[in-house]
Amino acid sequence: MLVRHKMSPMRQPQILRDYDPKRGTSVATLAYEYPKGYQVPEHAHGSDQLIYAIRGLMQVSSGNCTWLIPPHFALWIPARKLHRLSMSSEVSMRTLYLAPGLVRRFGNDCCVLHVTGLLREVILEAVASGELRKKNDYERGLCEVLTHCLEKASPLPTMVTLPRDERTMKVARAVLAEPGAPRTLAALCAQAGISVRTIQRFFRKEVGIDFESWRRQVRLMKAIELLIAGNSVKRTALEVGYQQPSAFVEMFRNVFGTTPKVWTQSLPSQTAAKSQKT
Repeated sequence: MLVRHKMSPMRQPQILRDYDPKRGTSVATLAYEYPKGYQVPEHAHGSDQLIYAIRGLMQVSSGNCTWLIPPHFALWIPARKLHRLSMSSEVSMRTLYLAPGLVRRFGNDCCVLHVTGLLREVILEAVASGELRKKNDYERGLCEVLTHCLEKASPLPTMVTLPRDERTMKVARAVLAEPGAPRTLAALCAQAGISVRTIQRFFRKEVGIDFESWRRQVRLMKAIELLIAGNSVKRTALEVGYQQPSAFVEMFRNVFGTTPKVWTQSLPSQTAAKSQKT
């Protein structure tokens, strides 16, 4: 049974406690179906949160960071961390709200996690239970398995951080608008009226990596979106700026440990492509 979403549009960010675990409960849950294009305004919860989509593609943003969350991934959001959501497709979302301190591994940082088969089943069973209560033996055991899976889950680099400097943002926006465009950094800088040296300095200072590494992350996020939408590996590679699909496959393998074809075919989603031709 799906829980009706109680959130209404907000003018100011709020700390929402409607879904936080109640006294005697370690984990509360929410199952909800979102239409394509739906947006959840900026808000936070009083509990730690694990956002997982069994179907569809979500975009989650916090501050100047943005994550794409397809099936097989989940996003850990610490308590009181402001965030907003946008649905890139129809999304079947399953969310766990964990009592603060139940999982201590992630601190105050958001983190994308790989959802193994075991973790997926634990999430679904927790949602089916509605909540995990401390005095219920079965639910307490399920909570222990959940926390163990989260402590062991592998983080994944599917985040894009945006710079704050306005001139640097002009370059970033140009790349975000056309991730696969073959424009050189020098050409982008000339258009934005800033030097290459200055851009590189701002990216390292405000984003933490050099420009080309950042552009690869943007292209990877776009590639995930295209693959889930049903595009072939070859078409996806060309769309995100790789003239040779083999170079794209190698980049993808280095990040995810498998090829884009195998990864896409393994997605538990109706949106996964049924025919992936390289």
